[in-house]
Amino acid sequence: MSVQELHGLTLESILTRLVEQHGWEALAKRIDINCFISEPSIKSSLKFLRKTPWARKKVEDLYLETKFTT
Repeated sequence: MSVQELHGLTLESILTRLVEQHGWEALAKRIDINCFISEPSIKSSLKFLRKTPWARKKVEDLYLETKFTT
């Protein structure tokens, strides 16, 4: 999968898919950011990720690396 394959996907859909696949606890272990650790939610995580390019990149990279089962 390449970065081009993210084209057309929203950050919300990427994050939702990752949460469904890994769960919040596993995401927090893979990407050490507070919005995944302390009272995680899609809404709070999106707010942080939209303001923080390095964290968004980590989420996008994880999405590209993930082998989804569904």
